[in-house]
Amino acid sequence: MVAKFITAFEAISQISDGDTVALSGFGLAGQPVHLINALCDHGAKDLVVIANNAGNAENGLARLLRNRQVRKITCSFPRQKDSQIFDELYRAGKIELDLVPQGTLAERIRAQGAGIAAFYTPTAVGTQLAEGKEVRVINGKEYILELATQIDVSLIHAETSDTQGNLIYRKTARNFGPVMAAAARYTAVEVNRVVPIGDLDPEHIVTPSIYIDAVVEVGESAEQ
Repeated sequence: MVAKFITAFEAISQISDGDTVALSGFGLAGQPVHLINALCDHGAKDLVVIANNAGNAENGLARLLRNRQVRKITCSFPRQKDSQIFDELYRAGKIELDLVPQGTLAERIRAQGAGIAAFYTPTAVGTQLAEGKEVRVINGKEYILELATQIDVSLIHAETSDTQGNLIYRKTARNFGPVMAAAARYTAVEVNRVVPIGDLDPEHIVTPSIYIDAVVEVGESAEQ
């Protein structure tokens, strides 16, 4: 499969009301802002968003929240000093929150991509986050059952793509991109630049093109 090189709005056209959409990024690092803005303009609603954070200031994911397009967010860090939009919606009961420890969130996403339905982890045992979940004792230690995510569409950011859709990332902007790309039924990536096949060292490619359905070139100004 060769990825399609299209516009951000064309890439977003695959998203429907009620879809579960994963967004890469650790704060602003690696957040696919152009694709998220296109999703805001597209208008899909009742979305379930999976991300590390719950938006920063009023751009990107925060803008999506402000537009009231998100019904529920699954994330690890919903609160930071500039997450006021999420905070206001949550306090008003206008958005659901599924709080997941960061390592557990990454593994739930990875499990979907690997075809693993669920896994046991000791993280959050004995806390409120374990309430309602199956607990099993293995080798004398308690573990809780965590289910793999059910991502429909992943929107990610990468540094460079070749003309086949193979990706490399820039430093910490890599974060959730690779596991989200592998998990979704449809993955769109925004990249700073596109190079010919053969320009990327195969040993440096992190996400192979088989996981990528659409590539949107946004230019060097988008470097994160």
